[in-house]
Amino acid sequence: MKKFKKGLLGLTLAVGLLVTTACGTDAATDTEKAEPIKIGVVGEVNEVWEFVQEKLAADGVEIELIKFTDYATPNVALSEGELDLNSFQTKIFMDSFNEDHGANLVAIADTVIAPLGIYSSNIQDVSEIKENDVIAIPNDVSNEGRALLLLQTAGLIEVDPSKNQVPVVEDVTSNPLNLTFETLDSSQTARALEDVDASVINSGMAVDAGFIPTEDAVFLEPVTDSSDPYYNAIVSRDEDKDNAVFKQIIEAYQAEDTKEVIDETSKGSSIPVW
Repeated sequence: MKKFKKGLLGLTLAVGLLVTTACGTDAATDTEKAEPIKIGVVGEVNEVWEFVQEKLAADGVEIELIKFTDYATPNVALSEGELDLNSFQTKIFMDSFNEDHGANLVAIADTVIAPLGIYSSNIQDVSEIKENDVIAIPNDVSNEGRALLLLQTAGLIEVDPSKNQVPVVEDVTSNPLNLTFETLDSSQTARALEDVDASVINSGMAVDAGFIPTEDAVFLEPVTDSSDPYYNAIVSRDEDKDNAVFKQIIEAYQAEDTKEVIDETSKGSSIPVW
């Protein structure tokens, strides 16, 4: 009988230990910290997203900003699952990437429009561009087309209207000044200023290079009702577009205090579009 009681006591202790251990494991799981949401951005200057990051941290949502120096890699990283979101590109750029790579990225929220600009180290006004000058423009499909349309708006060239918003250099139908177009990666157009007569530079790259687009561009892209394809967006994979945490991030971004930071940090060169 004593042997039976001793065995029963041992069994009871073993079960108790098992339950305690299991409860301890559950508690650790319940309190385990969620992985941060990884958001790809381009350039070193990202005050707006850093502001949003601080706001979200106060609400218990952690985001990690992954910085890139070019416009191609962040979409590849998002498509391959290395990022959760990215925020650097226009809708037309995203559409072009999807078409070229068979990807399924989607714009889940509008952010700003950042007008493209013509910059120069040699001239103060677009009217000073002269015959045989060399103009650097971005070489990706969406930005090349946008740059050529900007040069057309500035009165320097004409492009084939059938190409809509994605003309390439070969679609220039009138070039009275016999301008030469040097196509470069978007990240290189600002660096090329010393080697060309003028350069078409994306707003973010211009800011990184120390320019204030509204003050330093010799010609700045006008914003009209047809500018929607050039709106910048927060982008996700299609299967994640309804993620509840992503909606929190969008709400934190699309807020009045964020608008104030955008205006202050961009010197009015980036325009909120939500």
